[in-house]
Amino acid sequence: MTEPTPQIVVTIAAPVEAVWDALRDKDKIRHWHGWEYEGAEGTLDQEIDLIYFDHVAVEDAEAHVLDIQGGDKFVVEPHEGGAKITLTRAAHGDNPDWEAYYDDITEGWTTFLHQLRFALERHPGDPRRTLFYSGTGVDQFNLADLPAGTPYELDLLGEQVTGTVFFVSEHQRGLTVDSWGDGLLVLSHLGPNEQKPAGAAMAVLSLYGVDDAARAEIDKRWNDWWTSHYPAPTAG
Repeated sequence: MTEPTPQIVVTIAAPVEAVWDALRDKDKIRHWHGWEYEGAEGTLDQEIDLIYFDHVAVEDAEAHVLDIQGGDKFVVEPHEGGAKITLTRAAHGDNPDWEAYYDDITEGWTTFLHQLRFALERHPGDPRRTLFYSGTGVDQFNLADLPAGTPYELDLLGEQVTGTVFFVSEHQRGLTVDSWGDGLLVLSHLGPNEQKPAGAAMAVLSLYGVDDAARAEIDKRWNDWWTSHYPAPTAG
């Protein structure tokens, strides 16, 4: 029996046209898709071009439907005075190398669509700075009991921070962070599985109104802590 394809549904307090524009304007995609990087694998701008422009199968601006490379499909619809974006993942295939990353891509889309919602609801038109960390290990943040909408105050790696829980999914928590210019922290933890016997952890930090020195200070503090708590996967 064919395995069902996941759907990710996010409601956004913004007009349908604003959500659609955020999917089709490259400058606006930078405000929510992924995170900053530059290296042997390319850059964020190149990734945006590849996913959203170079290999689009269907782009229906009237119906607000976008099919992108690999078969992932976005549909943007009106919903309770705002919009609803539904991403239906591509069907499972017969390529074991691709299938090994299928769940990772689904989790990535979950992060990105909530970053899209955050950008449109809290920072429309604002540029951001980002930091990204990944590794192996179990959840060490202990935030699972906080439901969406809950205000919080905690010591976050030596920084006293406040905000609210922005979203909760099966494997992720998103927290607004007041001291990051009303920024967003997304934490993801996956338990051990066949592909990742040691489990997997990820953090994406979105920062607003933070200068280079402040970003560097946050990066050093996070990188020092992260690498000691969530080591990189071992080759094998």
